[in-house]
Amino acid sequence: MSEYLPEGKLIISQENINILQSPQLLNEAKKEEKILEARACVCDSQHNLVVDLGSMKGIIPREEGALGIRDGSVRDIAVISRVNRAVCFIITDFRTDESGERYAVLSRERAQRKCLDNYISNLKCGDVVDARITHLENFGAFADIGCGIVALMPIDTISVSRIEHPRERFTVGMDIKAVIKSIENGRISLSHKELLGTWEENAHNFAAGETVAGIVRSVENYGAFVELAPNLAGLAESKEGVKAGQQASVYIKSIIPEKMKIKLIIIDTFDYKYNPQKPVYFCNKEHIDSFLYSPKDCAKRLETVFND
Repeated sequence: MSEYLPEGKLIISQENINILQSPQLLNEAKKEEKILEARACVCDSQHNLVVDLGSMKGIIPREEGALGIRDGSVRDIAVISRVNRAVCFIITDFRTDESGERYAVLSRERAQRKCLDNYISNLKCGDVVDARITHLENFGAFADIGCGIVALMPIDTISVSRIEHPRERFTVGMDIKAVIKSIENGRISLSHKELLGTWEENAHNFAAGETVAGIVRSVENYGAFVELAPNLAGLAESKEGVKAGQQASVYIKSIIPEKMKIKLIIIDTFDYKYNPQKPVYFCNKEHIDSFLYSPKDCAKRLETVFND
């Protein structure tokens, strides 16, 4: 298993568990500067994190709590918010406290620096990476791409079908895949929709004459756009009382690949509370150079090209 995983994934590995339970293995991990994970249980008044290693206590000094804390470019909330969560770290020392108890001095900053130097700095646009959602804003989702290092996924890159808020797709803590969209001045931007399948791949799951479930995404004077899948929507005839955000039962009149259109009739609608499910991915590659969403015979061409 790679060391450079989103924070919280390494903690459940058997190797990590075995090391935490053995003072001898902790000593070896220190010599190897191995990245480990454990749960932070307290943040003291000086913003030092107390970490439960199982076989002993660990302390992450405030300035070692995250990249950027030392120079002030990152606020202390990056440390405080880790309480009751997994934290990655490298063991830097072993000491004895006033009561004679041995404890480990840890550095999350060094673990993040190692991840940045050996993994993240080598990423290229189009690389597909593991990520874990850390928090959601109306403009996008933030995701940990390795050792607590976070990148932004703008809302318009989450899916082809438009959404009002990332919470309609994701929940905090959800494990996803993402594509490196851009790298500018060390800042990484992510995309997601290119992994959710082309128009044809999604349309293949539906057939004219079926009545299926959907979500009303927008209501216009000429009809309502209904999402059938995160990367597929159709246009339904206008119907009184239909509102954006409702769940819908829709009859599929026709599927027209050359026009990239699906014509629908709304049978019924009702209010809907979002319960995001883990995304279904059509792409299993580790890198993509481009993504052509539209059918080959369609006059309209929708394509993403990943350039370094």
